[in-house]
Amino acid sequence: MKIIIKKAAAYMLISVMAIGTVGCSTIKMTKADSDSTENNSTVKMLGDSSVVGKNTNEKLEDIQALIDKNFYFEDDEQQKQDGIVKGYLEGLDDPYSVYYTAEEYASFMEDTEGEYVGIGVQVSQNADTKVITVVKVFDGPAKEAGIKDNDIITKVEGNDVSDQDIDAVVDKIRGEEGTEVEVTVYRSSDGEDHDITVKRRKVENPTVEYKMLDNKIGYIEVSSFYEVTADQYITAVKDLEKQGMKGLIVDLRNNGGGLLDTAVKMLDFMLPAGKLVYTEDKEGNVTSEYKSTDDEQFTKPLAILVNGYSASASEIFAGAIKDYGAGTLVGTNTFGKGIVQRMFPLDDGSAIKLTIAKYFTPNGNDIHEVGIKPDNEVELDVDAYRDSDGKKDNQLQTAVDIITEKI
Repeated sequence: MKIIIKKAAAYMLISVMAIGTVGCSTIKMTKADSDSTENNSTVKMLGDSSVVGKNTNEKLEDIQALIDKNFYFEDDEQQKQDGIVKGYLEGLDDPYSVYYTAEEYASFMEDTEGEYVGIGVQVSQNADTKVITVVKVFDGPAKEAGIKDNDIITKVEGNDVSDQDIDAVVDKIRGEEGTEVEVTVYRSSDGEDHDITVKRRKVENPTVEYKMLDNKIGYIEVSSFYEVTADQYITAVKDLEKQGMKGLIVDLRNNGGGLLDTAVKMLDFMLPAGKLVYTEDKEGNVTSEYKSTDDEQFTKPLAILVNGYSASASEIFAGAIKDYGAGTLVGTNTFGKGIVQRMFPLDDGSAIKLTIAKYFTPNGNDIHEVGIKPDNEVELDVDAYRDSDGKKDNQLQTAVDIITEKI
């Protein structure tokens, strides 16, 4: 089983790929895994009519009668049934416990493989205001069409999405390769709305990008934690070391997470033998514990860049580095997503995702709704960053200064 960290205020739309609500930790299970777990009987209860109370059944029948008599448009029976189950999960009052239709679940299972069909942007959603912001535009159709970092998505195909959950918005943007989608964005730099038509196509998610800065300081940006990321990251570190790297900066800003296994593999490469992260169920029982070996360890000066969109796997990585004293965290407080979800596939190809545990840093810190405080708190000078097209980055410069002093 793989634990997938997904987002609560942040979603990944990489070639229109959804990574959940910022910091949503999910255990990705196959159908065989689901059938073998003792919790599967609970899931199957959702298909048992005894779960729905008599009064609710009668109310649904009354509503259907009103629909049959008065509803102007054609109704879709499957959509209504899916809506019932979605509402059932919403009744848990947990934004991370949700229902996936068969189509949505199939897309979810493909989301962490590194290549997708879509437009090529990373977005986040504010949990309170529902505002969906583009936090990164990758090389691909969205960039070519003119979508920019910090654009706010307000409409898809002319329909207002400002109050919709990011899951629903992602589904609207998704589509077949070669088809077009119109996305309306509000751009604060000019105070105007922009209708942008983007042709969907396959986009490879560049989860790791790296370069050598001045004074032999290595810089690695990790945008997501996917199946390909750990190997890409380790390759990047080793290549920088061959180039004579004297210190390293790892940029996890706007990284909403991904696969926990990937974060663990990267931490194993960076840290000495010991505990990396562990989870507890609602009874306080430790349900899983991940440790590093003593095979490899990074010992050069290290700084980690984080911000309010650094969530889940990013927080696991940053939290372990901080607890071990292996590096300096620079930026702003992380998102604070410290709970774990498990995906339970159902017989018809759909699935439900339920919150099942909390995770803790090596020192036992509960970061849920708290986040991780950087060692050096630095607010990004957004205006300078935007006006310089990213060249003036005061958070990065602070990290460079820290590494320079330690070299």
